[in-house]
Amino acid sequence: MRTSMITLQRPLSRRLMPLAYALVGMVGLILALTWGALQVQTALAGFLNGESIWSKAQKQTVIALDAYATKGDAADLANYKLNYDLLMADHWVREQIASGNYDYDAVAGALRRSRTVTIAIPGVIFILHHFADAPYMRDALQAWRSTDSSIAELDTIATALKAGYATGGISYAEILRQRERIATINSFIEPRSKLFSRAVADGAVWIGQVLFGGVLAAAAIAALLWLGMARRILASVRGTEERYRLLFDSAADAIVMVDEASGRILDVNRTASAWTGRDVDSLVGDRFVHLFVQSLSGQQQAGRAATNALLGANGGTRPVETQTSLVNWGSQPVRQAIIRDISERVAMEQERRVAAEALASIAEGVIIADAARHVISTNAAHTDLTGFTTQALYGKRLDDTRRLPDGRPLPQSIWDDVAAGHNWLGEVLNTRSDGSSYPEQLSISAIRNADSQVVYYVAVFTDIHEAKTNQQRLEHLARHDPLTGLVNRAEFERYCTGAIAVAERERLAVVVLFIDLDAFKIVNDSYSHAIGDRLLIKVGERIRRQLSDGDVAGRIGGDEFTVLIPRLILREDARAIVSRLLATLSEPLLVDDYEIVLSASIGVAGYPLDGDNAAALIANADAAMYAAKTEERNAFRFYTPLMHADTRQRLQLATELRQALARNEFHLVFQPSIELRTGRIVAVEALLRWQHPERGEVLPAEFIPVAEGLGLIRRIDEWVMQATCAQIQAWDLAGVPPIRVAVNISARWFGHPAFVDGVSRTLQSRQLSAQRLLLEITESAMLQLGDATERTMRTLHALGIAVAIDDFGTGYSSMAYLKLPAVAYLKIDRSFVTGLPGDTNDAAITEAMLAMSRSLGLITIAEGIETEAQHDFLLRAGCMEGQGYLYSYPLKPDEIQHLLCPNQPPVPARLRLVPPKRT
Repeated sequence: MRTSMITLQRPLSRRLMPLAYALVGMVGLILALTWGALQVQTALAGFLNGESIWSKAQKQTVIALDAYATKGDAADLANYKLNYDLLMADHWVREQIASGNYDYDAVAGALRRSRTVTIAIPGVIFILHHFADAPYMRDALQAWRSTDSSIAELDTIATALKAGYATGGISYAEILRQRERIATINSFIEPRSKLFSRAVADGAVWIGQVLFGGVLAAAAIAALLWLGMARRILASVRGTEERYRLLFDSAADAIVMVDEASGRILDVNRTASAWTGRDVDSLVGDRFVHLFVQSLSGQQQAGRAATNALLGANGGTRPVETQTSLVNWGSQPVRQAIIRDISERVAMEQERRVAAEALASIAEGVIIADAARHVISTNAAHTDLTGFTTQALYGKRLDDTRRLPDGRPLPQSIWDDVAAGHNWLGEVLNTRSDGSSYPEQLSISAIRNADSQVVYYVAVFTDIHEAKTNQQRLEHLARHDPLTGLVNRAEFERYCTGAIAVAERERLAVVVLFIDLDAFKIVNDSYSHAIGDRLLIKVGERIRRQLSDGDVAGRIGGDEFTVLIPRLILREDARAIVSRLLATLSEPLLVDDYEIVLSASIGVAGYPLDGDNAAALIANADAAMYAAKTEERNAFRFYTPLMHADTRQRLQLATELRQALARNEFHLVFQPSIELRTGRIVAVEALLRWQHPERGEVLPAEFIPVAEGLGLIRRIDEWVMQATCAQIQAWDLAGVPPIRVAVNISARWFGHPAFVDGVSRTLQSRQLSAQRLLLEITESAMLQLGDATERTMRTLHALGIAVAIDDFGTGYSSMAYLKLPAVAYLKIDRSFVTGLPGDTNDAAITEAMLAMSRSLGLITIAEGIETEAQHDFLLRAGCMEGQGYLYSYPLKPDEIQHLLCPNQPPVPARLRLVPPKRT
């Protein structure tokens, strides 16, 4: 709390009129003596004042220099220089007067600058000039002169410290050494300063004693005259007090008068009473500190204005700032406290603090620039984004590092729009501290004064490099296949549409190639889908390498690729590039550690002959590809209108196949399986047939691939399973001897999680033993299922259901599957049986499979036996069972029942069982 001591002096306002003509002579003498005494006292007062100022300046010089040595604060150095200059001014005055030849006005001016009382300056000069050798004065001047060299040394230290701090090279040890020197000098000066002060004071006492006697008589007369003046003085004081009270109570700030000794309130004004909610009587006598939430003692010692909270009515508080000054009311020291309401200032500071914290914490970079666009402040996010600190950019224009995306400087129109009251938002290119550039979203607005003039610009920006990269990546993914990087179907059609438009204007041809890899499914089934994906990537690369500038390659799904060849003269001009593509795609591909050989079928369609839009060209090229794959593979075909007839037929078949399940158009036939040694029927195989209402009977080879493509094969398999179990149950009820019934299972259903439960529930619902059912699954289907095969096999084995591996030897034969639980039968494919016994290769393969089956304990079943020679060879080689037209064609259920129960009434049959000839 800032404090000052004010002594209220009441100057003599007027001279007293002579009380009597007789006293004129004595009064004149007294006045002369009084005048002389006043001059001497004034000189002494000036001298004492100068001594006090000099002593304080000397002390403050040491203190300020020591503080500067400790902290290096420029304010401390300035304080030192101020006091040092005062000492030097006094030194110069002393030496000038001592020389006897001096400029009076210059000396008087120096004393005024050293804050000597103006009225005492002539007396000080007079004493120094004429009474330098007077008692006590000689000792004082000698003590003063003895400090000259020490004070000069202080200035030498100050110069050294200033140079050290300016270069930043001053060490901690050097600071300690200089402080020790300062302390040593202070130890030398301090006793001499005290000696100087004591000598001056003793001199003043001595002169005072001399003057006392002469003034005493005049003082006695003055005391008599004072009584006469008292009445008038009291009246004047009474009027002054009334004016003071009026001003006191009307002040906007709260004013409290406090007894310095006791700390109790002596008086308050009306504002203080209103703010505290207490009347004047309750406040007077209370302790001053009781008015505040916190103690004021520590703040008073700090020598600054104190902020506190003033207690109000009903427990409320009011933020205030308190300043005090110490005055003397007569002999009583009184502290006058002025309490100012700072609620509005506190609220504004709080708002500024919140705004500053919010500015510092936001993720976007913020720049504040002056009206000339020079940067004056930035937030932490700005430094993180650009690498530039506020100090690095201070004074530079905020648009110095920014350009439009095309490299041009920010145009003046931006600043004109902002100055006109608009906000500007746009994309710019900014430069970081390391010289790199990045795109940012920049928003610029202006802060205006009361006259609507721009005072500051505020720029907020965000790094949008990652967002733009993500956008470009998403746009690329939207137009390209994520696996191969080729364009997708939509983008390929867009390129195709553009090429057709150019060809129409320039009377050219455009060709679309539809490429499908042959037997790609086998690669996925035999290796893995990951290998298949990497194979597709390499295929895409090979296709791209065969293309010219302007050609476009795309992948529109699975293993299907498309190629656009624009600006040809004729459709047939594409023959050369098609031949190159066939050749390059038939070359071996190395994927990881596997060498894979593929081929491709390519369909060719051209504008304007085969279509006038992108969709038509792609569809017709697809039809041509299908024709190439169906007829030959590893070949290409140009589109002809007849190709769409086959496509339409396949689409029609797909539609009718969906309806077949709903209309119950499927039925089963059963082909017997004969024990070769005895010739008896030991099993039958359930075979699916489709009785089309218009086409008649449709064989599985025609509709099963379509069903697999449509995803209907699982529903068909479930129907076959339920129909087979129902037929077994019907045979049992009819008294047919129990035989094994084999059912073909597709890979899609076999690998389904609900497969085993479905089979088990079907058997239970028909009350059938698991041994009555044999599940046939092809070797390639087991390879496709992978690790899931073993889990399914173990579950089936636990249920007692046997499994036969069908078409063994026609695919990628894996001996590991023969060891799986539930595998009890091995079916030899008809492709090996057809050449028996004349084909030595077929014979050797068949004998090897039979030998392997015997060693593994598997029952072998040969398919497609049509001759007695085949029967005899297989019997001798150890085959256990056989199927084929030699024994029987597939039969209806009632025909099977008649074969197994010959004593039952005959059932008319178109086919009869032909038993093999016995040898």
